[in-house]
Amino acid sequence: MRCLGVVLAGALMWASSARADDAPIKIGVMNDMSSVYAVAGGRETVEAVRMAIDDAGPVLGKKAELIFADHQNKPDVGSAIVRRWYDVEGVDAVVDVPNSAVAFAVQSLAKEKKKISLFVGALSSDVTGPKCDNYTTQWAVDTYSLANVMGAAVLKRGGNRWFFLGADYVFGRALVRDTSAVIEANGGKVLGAVYAPLNTSDFSSFLLQAQPTNPNVIGLANSSDDTVNSIKQAVEFGLTSNGATFAAYVLFLEHVQSISLKAAQGLLLANPFYWDLNDQTRAWSKRFEEKIGHPPDWDPAMSYSAVFHYLKAVNAAGSRDADAVAAKMRELPVNDFTTKDGKVRIDGRVLRNLYLLQVKKPEESKGKWDLYNVVATVPGDEAFRPLQDGGCPLVKAGSAKP
Repeated sequence: MRCLGVVLAGALMWASSARADDAPIKIGVMNDMSSVYAVAGGRETVEAVRMAIDDAGPVLGKKAELIFADHQNKPDVGSAIVRRWYDVEGVDAVVDVPNSAVAFAVQSLAKEKKKISLFVGALSSDVTGPKCDNYTTQWAVDTYSLANVMGAAVLKRGGNRWFFLGADYVFGRALVRDTSAVIEANGGKVLGAVYAPLNTSDFSSFLLQAQPTNPNVIGLANSSDDTVNSIKQAVEFGLTSNGATFAAYVLFLEHVQSISLKAAQGLLLANPFYWDLNDQTRAWSKRFEEKIGHPPDWDPAMSYSAVFHYLKAVNAAGSRDADAVAAKMRELPVNDFTTKDGKVRIDGRVLRNLYLLQVKKPEESKGKWDLYNVVATVPGDEAFRPLQDGGCPLVKAGSAKP
């Protein structure tokens, strides 16, 4: 009787495993759907991922499935959701995850469970540096590339005395760290930095600390609504009356609309995507706009790119096994409407072009969403951190070629 019980238990375990192996690939979109990072991401990114799933077609013979959740910008909430996704829902890959503190919690759990992380909104360069692993890839900008491209561009235009207003969590501090290194290496000076909590409405006490230092650049190491409010209040306080300019790192199309072209004109941005770059970006953006009502920003576009490449790698590997898929993701070039012959490095960093954009003057704009001029195209191997400089354990271990 005991033997029969063991046999039955084994059969049930085998059946459960077989069902899991036979189930459709399942992707979970996790991001901010109700707060500061919901603009240009949130449910718009969910729709972009749905488009990627549709365009990819059958994966291991079945259409991939999609679920999504709001992490509320809380690491414990994000971690709890993802644990349930892995243990109960059968999720194979998690995509987006803006807020680096949440991303680190997800990354740790994904590594433990051997699941794929496709980070788009998580911008700390530590994701593919000291915290790198086989299962995590980083698809958009990061704090190093933002600092590198933006810092160099502003310095070239004479901005050599910087004061930072940063977000008081991992992303903001990493961005100040990385930009300060670029500034000081090129003869500029960092006059100081203050950090405000996420989703701050009144920046007056922080901005007042910048005034006595007389900067010619105010580095806004925050994002989204925090950046918009920082700019508006800095102008009100007269911080730009002496000719000081802003370096805004993460600003979306809707934010520029909110600020107005008159107030934002001349502002520089470093983005991995702009809807009006070429015929391919315009064609996909038209499809997106038909669903959402306006062109996409880079978070939905990069999330599409990440998921499309992941699903292609699953088919190429012939398996949902995370180790096999991760290897295929690094082996295959990244090709879609956003990128031609991009590369996923051993550390998980995706190398693709970045674009230095400048907000147009009001008289230059030909329509509501015609907001940027492309100032320069920066190749991925110039924009992103050199492989050997990131401190990634995979690189140190020499487990694969760069």
